[in-house]
Amino acid sequence: MTTRELHELEPAAEWRAADVADPEAWTLRLDAEDQAELDAALATAKAKSRDPLELGRDDFPLEGLAGKLDGVVDVLLNGRGFCRIATLDAARYGDEDLTLLYWGIGLHLGSPWAQNKHGHVLGDVTDQGKTIDDPTVRGNELGGIALDYHTDGSDLVGLLCLRTARTGGLSCVANAVGIHNEMVRSCPELAAALYEPMPYDARGEQAKGTSAFYSIPAFTEHGGRLFVRFIPQYILASQRHPDAPRLSEEARAAIAKASELANDPDYNVYMDLQPGEMQFINNYHVLHGRSAYEDDVANGYKRHLKRLWLATYALTDRPPYFAALGRSHWEAKRSVSKLPAVERVS
Repeated sequence: MTTRELHELEPAAEWRAADVADPEAWTLRLDAEDQAELDAALATAKAKSRDPLELGRDDFPLEGLAGKLDGVVDVLLNGRGFCRIATLDAARYGDEDLTLLYWGIGLHLGSPWAQNKHGHVLGDVTDQGKTIDDPTVRGNELGGIALDYHTDGSDLVGLLCLRTARTGGLSCVANAVGIHNEMVRSCPELAAALYEPMPYDARGEQAKGTSAFYSIPAFTEHGGRLFVRFIPQYILASQRHPDAPRLSEEARAAIAKASELANDPDYNVYMDLQPGEMQFINNYHVLHGRSAYEDDVANGYKRHLKRLWLATYALTDRPPYFAALGRSHWEAKRSVSKLPAVERVS
């Protein structure tokens, strides 16, 4: 792609930190009626099954809240691209019920996708004893360290907080639309580089007999919309494979520039998710990460979130390489991750 073909996209979805400085502007507060409806929906679902895989959207009837959730989807796709939903009653419900409620809310936003080779459609984000030098490690398995801004592999990404860390572990989001548009304005040659296919390390989770890397652009314009797939760590890690295309100096500069903008306080916002709070983001318009943290397991502090990858019902036209990215071998064995959280702090 030449720089002459580049232009700014979706200005309505572009924001700066000052535009989202008030947390209430991006928080859906569940009122008493919502809570009662969710409680009734939970009872309906549990009367059928406690296994999320056996529960569909119709098993969580949310006639009143459904309209608010439709509004959330609209904001995710056409507005700022992220939302906090506060709060499921963590004092009232145990982890299993909180997770089922989260699953039910997620089903009203989209269809769950498998997140890894284990087929997890409901995943765990917590310290799983992995280290950063493990070439197969995924971000949700790493504990303690900060995670730089990146995207995941679905339309929407959801997180439910079960436990906080002793200190740190803030969730952060950055406006990918703003980053794209600023690069188009100020360094179009670097923006153009991110429109070219880049190799991504498959982390050892590719189908048997297929390549250990895949190629996809960081920026794609499709149907007048911006689609972003940007995982700097995996792009750089692809270079460990001799048959992966070598990254040019311009490509490396473009990656560095996008990451620099994401870390610019003008482009991001942090939130301190508490137990029972949920975060949903548009994976194509928002990059996400987290700050470093310290757990204190002996005293009931081990950061633990449940994760959903969702294909929203509202988005019917995607670039072909965003349709599950060839993960049929993941989808073939859909399952639920069931790592226990530490006992709650009394």
